[in-house]
This record gives sequence, structure tokens and C-alpha cells, in this order.
Amino acid sequence: MGAKAKLQQEIRQLAQQKNAIIFAHNYQPPEIQEVADYIGDSFGLCQKAQQIETKVILFCGVRFMAETAAILNPDKRVLMPEPSARCPMAAQLPAKLIQEAKTKHPGLPVILYINTTVEAKAEADVICTSSNLCTILDRLKQDRVLFGPDGNMAEYARHICGYDVVPIPDHGFCHVHVTFSFDPQIMELQREYPKAKLLVHPECDWDLQSRADLIGSTGQMLEYARKSSASTFIIATEVDLTSRLQRELPQKTFIPALKYAICKAMKKITLEKVKTSLLHDQFHITVPESIAKRAKTAIQRMINLTTSTETNSA
Repeated sequence: MGAKAKLQQEIRQLAQQKNAIIFAHNYQPPEIQEVADYIGDSFGLCQKAQQIETKVILFCGVRFMAETAAILNPDKRVLMPEPSARCPMAAQLPAKLIQEAKTKHPGLPVILYINTTVEAKAEADVICTSSNLCTILDRLKQDRVLFGPDGNMAEYARHICGYDVVPIPDHGFCHVHVTFSFDPQIMELQREYPKAKLLVHPECDWDLQSRADLIGSTGQMLEYARKSSASTFIIATEVDLTSRLQRELPQKTFIPALKYAICKAMKKITLEKVKTSLLHDQFHITVPESIAKRAKTAIQRMINLTTSTETNSA
């Protein structure tokens, strides 16, 4: 048994001993995905966090994800192997900007992308993910909304969902997904693989979204690839979704649109850190109760609207 496999085995044994479940986002490195009990996109992880019965959740992702799990599970212990793994986009939308936007646009509901800080979520009417933004907009029944922080998802809301969106901030972005804009390598791949389906994340620029066979979350990309009769796919999102797709659908071919589209924050988590976190019960992610209560209202409303248990307008 190699060193990696031995370490993975030790992690699984520790998780069982500690009665812990391991979550991993689709952008985690393959060796982390391989030890996880559940791999998913932001919404899938959010839903799963409410369903588990174990007392410990070890979250392999970026901090806002672990904080969301902690907010939804105040009776559980949420651990994160590397608490400094933070989403740079989330930092682009401090709560103060949202408060200013509310003052400038009174009465408009505030929809915030899940990639935000807990302080920002506490200012929202409802949270969304890349998989359910159109659903949330449809069920709010509001023609115009405040939305942040991702500007490209605001364009997606306008073009695909058909709503007037006021972005906050003016030019929020994911530093990984903006690298896909106008890159000649993607067009070259399409010429090289003319039958390949192009799957694009809505955090990418609209010019690329408009050329896609599917615009969707990482979970929606996985579902599309499973059901599609196509055999080759060009994947325009962080590279390690491609790793999962190739591992789970080995009969098909998945090509990263850009091999250097890497989220460094996601890669801060290693097998060694996962083992240490389980072994020493560190690092415990908590959210102040006053903030958690307000943020949970917005998160829970997303879940309710997406699962059709709430249909009234904002």
C-alpha cells in the first residue's frame, strides 16, 4: 500500500471512530474527494448538511461552506482542516455595501450568492447558489432585485433567468472563472473536438456562457454528463471537477477548458490536515449566534423556495 492510500485508510478509520462525516466540494483535490462521504456543489452540500445524523461534520472546502454547515447545524460540531481557506469573492462584498445598496434602492429584495461571508448573509432576504438562482428569482416574483457579489452571475440572471438585477458590488468576480474570458485555447479545443459539449459555469463571462451547451453548477454539469449521449465534454470551471467527472464516468472523456484554472484556496486542504483535524478535533467553526440567526433565515428560505415549500413573494 502506497503512502497516499495508507493515509486515506487512516482518515476513514478516524472518521468512523469519531462518528464524523466528511464533506468535500467538487473543487477539492482528487485525493480529498476519494476519502469523502459526500462530494457535491454548494447547494448539494447545503442540503446534505441538514440531513446527517452524525455529531461531527468535517468540511473540506472554503470557509463560507463550513460556516453554512455550522449555521444549519448548531447542535453539531463542524470542523475545517484549514480555516484560512477562504473564498476571495466573498471578501468583495462586506455587509456595509449591502446596507448602502438597500438605502439606495429601498424595497428591493436582496439575493446573495452563497459565496459570501456570514455577515453578508445576515443582510440578505434569501441566499442562492449557481444551481438555483433562476428558481429563486421565479418564486420571489419580483421583477427587480439586488444581487451580489458575482457580476457574471448577474449577467446570467438577466440573460437566462430574465430578471433586472442590480449588482453589488459593481464588478464582483471569481478570480478563477474570469480567466476563461476570450481565451483562444477554448476555441482551439472546440475546433479540435467539434462534437464535444461545452459545459460552462455561470461565474464565467457572458461571452463564454452564450456559447455553451450547458450553463450550470458543478452538480448540474455532472448530471448533464451522466445523461448525455455525447462522449466528449469541455469543462469550463475549476479543474478538479474534471477529475471527479473522469473518475465517475470513465467511459467518457472530459477536457478542462483551461488546465491552469485552479482555486488555490480549495487546494489548501491536504490529507495530512484532514487527518490532524480528525485526530485532534480541530478547527471548530462557529458563528456568533446573533449573526447566525439572521443568516440562517436567508439560507433556510433558499432551501424552502427551491423545494417549493414557500411560494409567497418577498
